[in-house]
Amino acid sequence: NGAGKSTTIRTISGLLHPRRGSVTLEDQRIDGLPAHQVAEMGVGQAPEGRWIFPKLTVLENLEMGAFSRKDTDGIHDDLAYVFSLFPRLKERVNQQGGTLSGGEQQMLAIARALMARPRLLLLDEPSMGLAPMLVELIFETVTNINRQGMTILLVEQNALMALQVAHRGYVLQTGEIVLGGPAKELQTNEQVRKAYLGEE
Repeated sequence: NGAGKSTTIRTISGLLHPRRGSVTLEDQRIDGLPAHQVAEMGVGQAPEGRWIFPKLTVLENLEMGAFSRKDTDGIHDDLAYVFSLFPRLKERVNQQGGTLSGGEQQMLAIARALMARPRLLLLDEPSMGLAPMLVELIFETVTNINRQGMTILLVEQNALMALQVAHRGYVLQTGEIVLGGPAKELQTNEQVRKAYLGEE
């Protein structure tokens, strides 16, 4: 907590603007742009705390993720895709978002972000507050999404799970990267194992 992980995610998505430095997406600067423009350029986010629309149905929440799209056929295809990733959402398609369990709301937040067809998917603490079985399901799905070609930036306090699914990892302390490298190397790094994986 306080390491700057969520601040980094919010800065990339345009919700915050950096005082120094820059944010680039495929060689194009995106810092300073409003969040809706960053989203239109291909950055999708499932925020910490999920932030679904509690009074809207599952389907309406998903449609909100595609609000800037005009390709009706593509939206229909993507609904089928997110329902294949999260069959539980299909079962609850007409249920209000606020009545879903925490795990189902997390599924909905990720699925809604995918409905925008992002090139970069930002996931902020997807395991927060979830039962271990659901955490495993969420991470399995995140891995499947990545295998299909989606670039994902995962911010996660559960270091062990994060490093198991990541290609690269970074350790932040008070807003600065203090360690970075291939995830497999970080899993065996003594400093990481002591500080973040609970080993003596």
